[in-house]
Amino acid sequence: MPENESGRPFAQRWLDAAKQKGGPVCVGLDPVLERLPAAVRDGNKAVGSIETFCLGVIEAVAPFVPAVKPQLACFERYGSEGLAVYERVVDAAHAAGLLVIADAKRGDIGVSASHYAAAFLEGPHAADALTVSPYLGPDTLEPFIESAVKNSAAVFVLVCTSNPRSGTWQGLPTNDGRRVVEHVADFVESMSKKHAGAEAYGPVGAVVGATHPDEAAALRQRMPHVLFLVPGFGAQGGGVEDVLPCFREDGTGAVVTASRSVLYPEPVEGETWRDAVARAARELRDHVAGAALPSAG
Repeated sequence: MPENESGRPFAQRWLDAAKQKGGPVCVGLDPVLERLPAAVRDGNKAVGSIETFCLGVIEAVAPFVPAVKPQLACFERYGSEGLAVYERVVDAAHAAGLLVIADAKRGDIGVSASHYAAAFLEGPHAADALTVSPYLGPDTLEPFIESAVKNSAAVFVLVCTSNPRSGTWQGLPTNDGRRVVEHVADFVESMSKKHAGAEAYGPVGAVVGATHPDEAAALRQRMPHVLFLVPGFGAQGGGVEDVLPCFREDGTGAVVTASRSVLYPEPVEGETWRDAVARAARELRDHVAGAALPSAG
């Protein structure tokens, strides 16, 4: 994280940044080589093309959004070169004043979880937040939460994801009448509230997809001290009305993220690809902030 931001809780930095930029939105950095503009791919190796594209996106969206969310799979597939690009992307985003959410969805126990947490939330290329999977049990999450607290970062736990078959396991009932998704939500709320102190939100967030608005409304009631990371907006089918249940009544509480709809817009006449990305980022911000969210961010 930027040196001058160290020590401030992630949630507070997010709320301040969203207010400054005018909307609670985040752009996912999911570079797919075949979809990159021809001008970026021309003469470059795959990793070089991806780096050029991501750095251009960061420059284009920085005036309009508070955060970016690099998808680790898009970098890790290229081995050590790809991971080096990821680190440079993190550094460039921080230099542009953006928060970085590492979308790695890590999940392990004990020492292994501690290693993953240190890899993404500590050191010179640390992200500000990390997505994690809870499905090995609570001891999966504890090392990540400890690292987040220590480093003034955050973890976003997969609670209700945006993929079409997410309910196959997340919706299973248990003996006490709660579904799996509700067990995870209750744990996330308890951990976030424990570490929130006097702040509105703690360092443990929840991934809640925009494609399940009814579920999101119930989960918002269940997790009042939890920031929601909300994927599924835009290309995956989620719209403004779908994300509204993720917010609290004061217009805060959600990080609405879009990837493809911002990364790959169709340029209009006279636009460069960077111009088109900047326009799409501005439209994302205005669309979300202007829809019944007078105090968003």
